[in-house]
Amino acid sequence: MGRTEKYLAMATDMSDSELIGSDLNELRSAAHKLVSHAFHVSGSLSFVVISTILLQSLASIAGIFLVVLSNTKLKTKMFTALLVPYIFCSIPNLPFAILSGEVGHYIAFVLITIRFFFPQHSPEWSEIPNALGTLLVIAPDFIAHTIREGIVGLLICLVISVYLLQEHIRASEGFRNCFAKPHAMYNTLGLIFLVLYPIWGVIAFFI
Repeated sequence: MGRTEKYLAMATDMSDSELIGSDLNELRSAAHKLVSHAFHVSGSLSFVVISTILLQSLASIAGIFLVVLSNTKLKTKMFTALLVPYIFCSIPNLPFAILSGEVGHYIAFVLITIRFFFPQHSPEWSEIPNALGTLLVIAPDFIAHTIREGIVGLLICLVISVYLLQEHIRASEGFRNCFAKPHAMYNTLGLIFLVLYPIWGVIAFFI
């Protein structure tokens, strides 16, 4: 009887150790899967953030590029005043913080002073930069951060860019003609970048 009990006890101990080992293996496997999924999600989020910032920067540059084109021989019938709120909503956070801070105050002060007190020295092309500089400085925090950095800012950019693109296509008498002439092609490329950013931004917002 003693040997039988001793054998049963050894078998029980072995089964318990095997169960513990099995549980540890399962925990190890679960931890490995958790780490793998975490890295996968982190990588996906990093891609979304980087691509959004890149498209945002390109859209802001495209908006400024279209403002410059509107004051050259390559201008079209585009309503360029709408580029002011678009650039305001699409400009990345770092340059926005600089331009809406002390530096922006000095720039806006100089532009407004020249505009009001020395109008003869204020060229026509400076109207949009004046409006943008003033908007960057005087915008309250709710608009400058909550609205601009949220889904509302993306929707504003989307509506403006789609409207400008369809007006440009209509003025060019068809999408094919948008690439037929140099002045139309440059404006079309700029408008495409303007449309891409808010579309991707809205998609990324809900990811």
